[in-house]
Amino acid sequence: MHSRTRSLFLFSLGLLPALAFAQSGIVKTNKEKSDDDPTRVTTKVGVAWSDNYDMDDSDVQFSGSLALDEARKINVKINTDASEWRIGGSWLFPIGIFNFNFGKNEFPNGASQTNYSIGTFLPLSYFGFEPAGFQFFPMAGYSYNTGDTFGCDKGKHKACSQAGFSGDLSEENGFGLVDSSGSSGYLGVFMIKPLIANLRLLSVAGGSYGSKNDDGDNYKGYFAGVGLGYSFDKHNSVSAFTYIQDNNTYIDDAEKKIKVSYKYQF
Repeated sequence: MHSRTRSLFLFSLGLLPALAFAQSGIVKTNKEKSDDDPTRVTTKVGVAWSDNYDMDDSDVQFSGSLALDEARKINVKINTDASEWRIGGSWLFPIGIFNFNFGKNEFPNGASQTNYSIGTFLPLSYFGFEPAGFQFFPMAGYSYNTGDTFGCDKGKHKACSQAGFSGDLSEENGFGLVDSSGSSGYLGVFMIKPLIANLRLLSVAGGSYGSKNDDGDNYKGYFAGVGLGYSFDKHNSVSAFTYIQDNNTYIDDAEKKIKVSYKYQF
């Protein structure tokens, strides 16, 4: 892993013990937390539909969590054709929640990515920081990725590997899926703001930075989104989100999507 990525990740995780002893915080029970709180440990099932702004990349995902006790749960997610799936677990501590996952994604350009990740959410309300009702959850983590990306296969000594190449991105010129692997760290924040009874504003933003590719460029990416969440009762809730994500390895152009989801909590 690139030394700057490792330093960033270790610094982020290193903050947690210091914050944990900075102040004796108030720990909310799972029942007291919002339905969209990323540190809530419950048994639930859900379904989500997403598409891009052109409405030509529709996808349906099914998800579920099984709470083993008040602190631990197993998480799974898969879409209808199994081109994207994820399985993992969460462990809740007074200071925040620790998540680990592995899964696979396939992108519209034919690229694929297998991902292994660990991460954490830290509720600042634990330290009494909840200005004007805004609930902030700083997040940090590390991921290792392997997969195929669309690019120039320089091993074939085709035209694309020549200096100053400006031709078509075709197989004849040496373009295709090539093996890739790398690691990255990410930092970001998730926010919840209650608006009226059972209705809340949601937003998320973050960035990632990682190891170098064959061209000597470091992996870089970002993600951001905003939406609303609404709870009908203690079991049923919905949310709607619009978001953008991009990186310089697996995505040709920034993905802009909308997502609507429903979940039932037992």
